[in-house]
Amino acid sequence: MRLAILNARVIDPSQDLDKVTNIYMARGRIAEIGDEAPEGFSADQEIDATGKWVVPGLVDLQARLGEPGSIFAGSIASETRAAVAGGVTTICCPPDTNPVNDTQAVTELIQRRARQAATAYVMPIGALTQGLEGKLLSGIYSLIEGGCVALSQANRPVQSALTLKNALEYTASLDTVVMLRCEDQDLKNNGVAHDGPVASRLGLPPITPAAETSALARDLVLVEESGIRAHFSQLSCARSVEMIAEAKKRGLPVTCDVAIHQLLLSEMDVLSFNSLFHVSPPLRSLRDRDALLAGVRSGVIDAIVSDHTPLHRDDKLLPFGESQPGIIGLETLLPLVLKLVQEGQLDITTAIKAVTQTPAEILQIPTGSLQTSRPADLAIIDPEGIWTFDKDSIISEGKNSPFIGWEFIGKVEQTFFQGRPVYKNNEV
Repeated sequence: MRLAILNARVIDPSQDLDKVTNIYMARGRIAEIGDEAPEGFSADQEIDATGKWVVPGLVDLQARLGEPGSIFAGSIASETRAAVAGGVTTICCPPDTNPVNDTQAVTELIQRRARQAATAYVMPIGALTQGLEGKLLSGIYSLIEGGCVALSQANRPVQSALTLKNALEYTASLDTVVMLRCEDQDLKNNGVAHDGPVASRLGLPPITPAAETSALARDLVLVEESGIRAHFSQLSCARSVEMIAEAKKRGLPVTCDVAIHQLLLSEMDVLSFNSLFHVSPPLRSLRDRDALLAGVRSGVIDAIVSDHTPLHRDDKLLPFGESQPGIIGLETLLPLVLKLVQEGQLDITTAIKAVTQTPAEILQIPTGSLQTSRPADLAIIDPEGIWTFDKDSIISEGKNSPFIGWEFIGKVEQTFFQGRPVYKNNEV
């Protein structure tokens, strides 16, 4: 099908593009962006997007899909539908599935289910160690051959420095990205909330920022020795941002991301004792939140992720300290990013770049861009659309979001994946 989207404000940081123009799509790819159609182009359908924005389909580096695993928490089919409702067309799923994605068979299962859903790209991330236990290396080469775009320990970092050193040195020879989440389990000490006045007041076991920063310091040393391309996931501390900035100045091949909820929430939100605010890493101080925002503005933090974690209803009915950590985020990633733009915290180019171009470049995949001949993955946004994120309208099987009831300005009207409409005005 040949499609023309006319008179839209096209925002594509990968081309330094932000202007009102037309987009022409043919055979599932971008044929041209400009005022004039390509020679011989005849549209089967035209969409008048006057007053609307068009952005590349979002690339989310961290989103759990509930499959393989608990069918009650979601499936690849349900969560990719939720993704495109939020304008996300490329999803990277961490390896903490059940069974763990530490074999090529699990990788191929994920890819097969994604092809059956045919709604968005699902990029598997392989486990660095067998069973994510941090002891024996997984079949890293076969995972990469099977289609894994990166390797990771998800939220179960390797605690043995020697094991991690061996893993990084081996993986460096395969030219792939290792995604590292930094957390020292001894310093975490079964904590559930940021080590600050709120945790003290509520009597919650605290997590010191040193649990993250000490592990980050160790990992940076090992990254420098191995020469691996390393991506640090889900930073939460001001000091972590400073350490990454210093590493980049020294020329280390490192990138990093932050979860969107860390840019809008803080430990103060935990005062309600609502388990929906229980996340890992924990919501930290206002100073940390401001430092993370400054890191995104300056480019020290490369990407923003949803850290989408659909959970069964019972997992959040427990008291805060006993509940499972996690927030669903695929449907609210773009609205929350736009909220930061509206509040003047980020400019539109920086914000869109952090969820499209940069994450795609980190993984070296051909998405997150509207360049000619690239797959036609894009979202049409009504920048004036006012809507409320309510529980009844959530598409994800998980309903565990602290943003339920929030009002947003800016709504995804349509999402296209490989040139096909996969979402339109609340219809997936």
